Amino acid sequence: MTTIPDLHGLRLAAALDNAAWCDAVCRSHGLPGVFAGNAWTSPRRTPPLYPDAVTLSPDGVSAAALVAALDTGSPGCSVKDSFASLDLGPEGFRVLFEAQWIHRAAEAPAAAAGPLLEWSEVAGAGELRQWEAAWADGEPSGLFRPDLLIGGTTVFLTGRAGGGRADGRIVAGAVAHRSGDVVGVSNLFARGGVSAGAAWAGTLTAVAARWPGLPVVGYESGEDLDAALRAGFTVLGPLRVWIAAA
Repeated sequence: MTTIPDLHGLRLAAALDNAAWCDAVCRSHGLPGVFAGNAWTSPRRTPPLYPDAVTLSPDGVSAAALVAALDTGSPGCSVKDSFASLDLGPEGFRVLFEAQWIHRAAEAPAAAAGPLLEWSEVAGAGELRQWEAAWADGEPSGLFRPDLLIGGTTVFLTGRAGGGRADGRIVAGAVAHRSGDVVGVSNLFARGGVSAGAAWAGTLTAVAARWPGLPVVGYESGEDLDAALRAGFTVLGPLRVWIAAA
C-alpha cells in the first residue's frame, strides 16, 4: 500500500529546517537568532546571502511585528516568506525572488549515477575553505565557519574529479542539514562541465548513506528547479524572499 505523504507537514518541516540552517550560519558568526511564535528572526543583520527572518507558518504572522524585530537600518535586510503569504510592501520591502519548496521521498528510487566523482564529507577548516572556494567559483570569503562542522547535524558534501581526497579538484558539492525527520539540502553546485544532475546524484547518495530513511527537502527556482525535478523531487509550494527597498 502506497503511503500518501503529508505535503503540508513536509512544507512546514522544510521551512523549519531551513530556518535552523540559517540560524546555525548566523550563530557561527556570533549572531544568534530567535525562534518565537511563527518565525525565526535575527535582531542583527545576518551574513551575506542569508535572511534576517524565516516564517515558519502560513498563518499568524504579522508583517509589521516581524519587520519590527529586524535590523532594517542596515542595508540588505531580507525576509524569507516561506509560504508566500505576506505583503511586506507596506513595510518598505520589495520581492527579491520567488522559488518552490521541494521534496524527495525517502523511498524514492536511487538517484541515477553520474560521472565517476569521489564523494566525501568536509573534515576541518582547510577543506571547508576549499569547498567554499569551489562553491563560490572564486576566493572563499569565510562565510562558512568551522563551527558548522561540529555536532553532526550539518555536513558539507564534496565531489572530486579523480585524484582522491588529497589532490582531486572539487567539481561538485552541497550542504546537507538534518532537522527533525527531514534533511535539507542547499548550496548545491557543479563546476567544470559536471551537470547539476550529477551533483544531485552524488549528494542524494551521500545523504541516504548518512541518514537512511529520511526524506530530503529544499527549495529551488528556474533551471535549478528543473534539475531537482529530474532528480526525483516534487514541488511542495511557493516561497518568496523580500528585501528592504533601497
